[in-house]
Amino acid sequence: MEPTRILVVDDEPGIRDLLSDALAMAGFQVSVCEDATRAYQLMQRQKFDLVIADVNMPRITGFDLLHKLRAGDDHTPFLFLTARTDREDVAEGFRVGADDYVTKPFSLEEIVLRTNAILRRTGASAQPEHFTCGPLVMDVARHEVAVASEGVELSPTEFKLLKFLLEHQDKVVPKEQMLTAIWGRDFATNAAVVDTYISYLRKKVHIHGFEGVQTVRGIGFRISSES
Repeated sequence: MEPTRILVVDDEPGIRDLLSDALAMAGFQVSVCEDATRAYQLMQRQKFDLVIADVNMPRITGFDLLHKLRAGDDHTPFLFLTARTDREDVAEGFRVGADDYVTKPFSLEEIVLRTNAILRRTGASAQPEHFTCGPLVMDVARHEVAVASEGVELSPTEFKLLKFLLEHQDKVVPKEQMLTAIWGRDFATNAAVVDTYISYLRKKVHIHGFEGVQTVRGIGFRISSES
């Protein structure tokens, strides 16, 4: 299956990096542009499944970019991510053809969820509905987890944490990336919350001989079917 391609357009390097890292960790192939003019030029050469763009940018705005795309019969799904919160701005965003409009400050988890929602509506989602790791099975749509066919009750945060690990199965996930993806930037200095929830998760899924949630000292965690 071809990877889902997302273009991030924002003139703030920090925002570009945050979004790019979070979306890449969620399994997407991400390209970035620092302004709308370069984004438009890139989109004439490459096809994307979704564009996430700021409104206030040098040269031309995000509104101008989307208007130009739609005028050229380009219907690539489009999400605005902007500090412009006035109702008139939100209305203008949807008027020029946006699929969604999110205001700053934002949660990275929310952006990934909204991204998946848009991609599901447009048929471009590459996110799996099921994960398997040894005897552990997750049904994302039903929000169910089982180990060796025994159902496991997880809290919403535990479920998100397990899903995030399963999305990167057999790979070491740094603790800082887990913090950002699950809890957002506000928790970026409180690494202990990851250890706490990993402990909760292990108590629930480490049954029937499964011990797949592993600590990689000094780095983070991974989930694997191999001990």
